[in-house]
Amino acid sequence: MKPKISIITINYNNLEGLKKTVEGVLNQTWQEFEYIIIDGDSTDGSAAYVESKKDLLHYWVSEPDKGVYHAMNKGIAKASGDYLLFLNSGDHFYNKKVLEKNVHFLIDYDLIYFNLYVVGEIKEFIKEYPDTLSFAYFVKDTLPHPATFIKKELFQKYGLYKDNFKIVSDWKFFLDAVCKYQVSYIHINKTLSVFYLGGMSSYPENRLVIFNEKQQVLKVSYASYLQDLDDVLKNNNTITSLKKSRIIKWLIKLGFLNKF
Repeated sequence: MKPKISIITINYNNLEGLKKTVEGVLNQTWQEFEYIIIDGDSTDGSAAYVESKKDLLHYWVSEPDKGVYHAMNKGIAKASGDYLLFLNSGDHFYNKKVLEKNVHFLIDYDLIYFNLYVVGEIKEFIKEYPDTLSFAYFVKDTLPHPATFIKKELFQKYGLYKDNFKIVSDWKFFLDAVCKYQVSYIHINKTLSVFYLGGMSSYPENRLVIFNEKQQVLKVSYASYLQDLDDVLKNNNTITSLKKSRIIKWLIKLGFLNKF
């Protein structure tokens, strides 16, 4: 029977993170999924660890690749589930019952995204995502890759991740899916996965890479929106500043202004 979910983990020389991810997947109380691991020819013992779990995996490989998104695309090619979830090495499920409690949400919608538990060096917090998505939202943020189920047919219809980008191909995929192709989506206000800050996209030296890659996408595919968006964001910032003004709050309290 075709599985409802394919979980894909990519890894390169992150054995301890990989163990955390794999254990979190294999310890789930609901196990009717297929699990795929794509390793980039690691030299730290990752391949031997994955091979030790091979009887519990649908597919695994350890071989050189062209980077993160090339590895993800290899996973997509092997996946047969209706929905794909990318849980990369180091990320893990929020608890061992999270699939059992939430699998019933995986119907109809093209993108089904949950909240993400974020762990940093100083603090930990649950990042909640909006129910309504927009172009303006994606300019500033993205969906949580480790907590978003993606219908596999979206990759068949609209293409795989662009492996010429180093960091933002998943952001581009979500942006195009929602804003260009208007796929269906739903936010489930529950926490699915744990993400640790400190990965490739968190490195300060990669901020310029992220900015440049995003600008390339926006200027090529969304140039006509950028000026309008700039004006909207400036207006929003002005309104936000006014809302915080003590004088404005005082005038509203006295009835001279309506609340806005």
